[in-house]
Amino acid sequence: MKKIMVTGALGQIGSELVVKLRDIYGEDNVLSTDIRKDTNVGGPFEILDVTDADRMYELAKQFGADTLIHMAALLSATAEKNPLFAWNLNMGGLMNALEVSRELDLQFFTPSSIGAFGPTTPKDNTPQDTLQRPTTMYGINKVAGELLCDYYYTRFGVDTRGVRFPGLISYVTPPGGGTTDYAVDIYYKAVENGSYTSYIAEGTYMDMMYMPDALQAIVDLMEADGSKLKHRNAFNISAMSFEPSQIADEIRKHIPSFKIRYDVDPVRQKIADSWPNAIDSSAAVEEWGFKAEFDLEKMTIDMLDKLKQKFRKIS
Repeated sequence: MKKIMVTGALGQIGSELVVKLRDIYGEDNVLSTDIRKDTNVGGPFEILDVTDADRMYELAKQFGADTLIHMAALLSATAEKNPLFAWNLNMGGLMNALEVSRELDLQFFTPSSIGAFGPTTPKDNTPQDTLQRPTTMYGINKVAGELLCDYYYTRFGVDTRGVRFPGLISYVTPPGGGTTDYAVDIYYKAVENGSYTSYIAEGTYMDMMYMPDALQAIVDLMEADGSKLKHRNAFNISAMSFEPSQIADEIRKHIPSFKIRYDVDPVRQKIADSWPNAIDSSAAVEEWGFKAEFDLEKMTIDMLDKLKQKFRKIS
């Protein structure tokens, strides 16, 4: 990667990914794009609606991109509220990004998700290659996206790569529309007011990862030797699996008075129940050396420390 264009650059992952990519490859070598503009974002930036194929092609060509990282998508819970819009944005945007990559011979990355699995998928130690029958629009989009990326690699030779992200936890961007976002919000609420009401039921395990590990995984996969990649577009990756009371217990080590309550959201709970408890990341480890640095204990220490600093600056 030398000249990188990122769509959805103001989203949960994109906003932090752009910063990391610019640190590695140089500020002027990373073009961030989004449908809205944030005046606080520096570096090369362009407005882009990813459903506009001509505009996407024009920006990639003018920038001289050799890599397209496509992050623009509607998240799981939000997609369930407007499934038609989710299909048009998630699949239309992906098709446009793949076509641009084919036409300009770009290396390509887009993330999949544990949402690509469904209630009939094996729950524990979920294999890399297994039954995928998701019951959400978001999950259907992700499975279709995995297959499309495989198709563009085998049919047109586009160097497509991707991972199935678990829930991602970050102190930089607030939670917004994902089923696993309770694991972000709980830290915010712990620092802000010492209590949290979870919309996910106690005992519901889901895979999670701290954002620094997720960002490094993208870079590592994109820089990996393509000849060693067997799966390419849908690598299982995860750092930890926990349920709400476990994260609360970890927080209490640092905020002893912290309290957790439950008011389960049936829509998001149904989505969570359809996903694995813990996935097998061994293919990513073997094919491109995936490794997560943060476990629940280490992540909690860093999250609480960073959020306390963040709120002190705001106040």
